[in-house]
Amino acid sequence: MWQKKTIDNLTANEFYQILKLRIDTFVVEQNRIYHELDDNDTKAIHIFYQEDEKSPVLAYARVFQNGKDITFGRVVTRPEARGTGLGNQLMTQILAICQENWPTQAIEIESQKQVVGFYEKFGFTSIGQPFTFEGTPHVTMRHEVK
Repeated sequence: MWQKKTIDNLTANEFYQILKLRIDTFVVEQNRIYHELDDNDTKAIHIFYQEDEKSPVLAYARVFQNGKDITFGRVVTRPEARGTGLGNQLMTQILAICQENWPTQAIEIESQKQVVGFYEKFGFTSIGQPFTFEGTPHVTMRHEVK
């Protein structure tokens, strides 16, 4: 079941499951040492999928306003859920939230370089030069309002 909540509406278990998935993926699996928890969590809409309230979070992202643009990040699916279509469903959820809350604003993200093709399928285009963030190659991508 897809959920969309602000931090004030997340249960302790939901937030724990979200952080566990993010840390397992972005810190442990990708072998990166950085602060996974940041101030963006307090202003974001958290989107996640759980089969039920006791099960682990299988897919997650957060969406928030960043200056004049909208952005999202921490897009992740659990290893056992990869290749099942949950990533595409997650992107559909992200774009719907952006359209619902900020219909006239462009979306700008910092994509890990290896997933640029995934975002291109949803209308994002690369802008600027690649850069390294937290030890990982990234590309700035933009989705203009249509």
